[in-house]
Amino acid sequence: MSSGATGTTNVRTDVLGEPWLAETIPLGHDDEGPVVATLVSCRAAEPTGRAVLHVHGFADYFFQTEYAAWWLERGYDFYAIDLRKYGRSLLPGQTANHVTDLRAYDADLDAAWQRITARDGHEHVVASAHSTGGLTLPLWLHRRRPRELAGVVLNSPWLDLQGSLLVRTLGSLVLKELGRHRPLHEIRRDVSGVYARSLHRDHEGEWDFDLAWKPIESFAVHAGWLRAVRHGHARLQRGLDVPAPVLVLSSDRSAFPREMVEDVHETDVVLEVPQIRRWATAIGSRVTYVAVAGARHDVVLSRQPAREQVYRELERWWAAYVDDPTA
Repeated sequence: MSSGATGTTNVRTDVLGEPWLAETIPLGHDDEGPVVATLVSCRAAEPTGRAVLHVHGFADYFFQTEYAAWWLERGYDFYAIDLRKYGRSLLPGQTANHVTDLRAYDADLDAAWQRITARDGHEHVVASAHSTGGLTLPLWLHRRRPRELAGVVLNSPWLDLQGSLLVRTLGSLVLKELGRHRPLHEIRRDVSGVYARSLHRDHEGEWDFDLAWKPIESFAVHAGWLRAVRHGHARLQRGLDVPAPVLVLSSDRSAFPREMVEDVHETDVVLEVPQIRRWATAIGSRVTYVAVAGARHDVVLSRQPAREQVYRELERWWAAYVDDPTA
């Protein structure tokens, strides 16, 4: 994709450098002003009519180029969207990462899908998402049921609120009222920062990402946003019908250390793995769930050899259910 091919001046070389491109998608205005999404893309060596659309998590944006390279090597053009108020799409004066209804992202995903399929000609698209994106994307796929959908990869999707049943039940009732009447009320959290530190190469990790877009201590969480997430959880837990094979990947266990210990590198320190396992089959009728020993919350950012196992599982599922159109 280039500015000449798209007929728009909103395409530029991405912050990742060539051959990555970024396209700004105007989405109108909300009560904080103009809203945009950003579609990042890279072309495979030979055109195949296949593509991936990836959706990031909370306090996140797309930078996982090794994951993209896996798909590019198999002939998929790779697209990733930074949703409104995230990463490349965060504009001055906006409340980072904030919406009060997950359906607000329908416009972002509709626009991205239209560009990938109708404009750029892809008839076979794998939808991919991580963490909060792993909630937002299945809800959208259930509503839209796009005919080009060939498969879905969910990397540690956020399918329930952490904590005990009492916390989840009573907490949701409080959030319902607080989020309705005071949507920008900040939910107090004590974020240790060990997860982001375990990833970033300037700390204890191996990856490079923009700490303004993915901060060590995350972003503020507001009541209206968390209320929207809980509505999304409730809808998913009633059962969705995502019309394609789904692969759900996670770590094999969770731990929540406050200091930089080995468990930070070898477990999910953000979400509760049993919840992912419990609710994975609510996404659709063809769900494969794999727990990878030693994986992090973002499984494709795990240490070796866990990362190698993630890609072996991805290869096995892709070859069985997605690459073969008769499967």
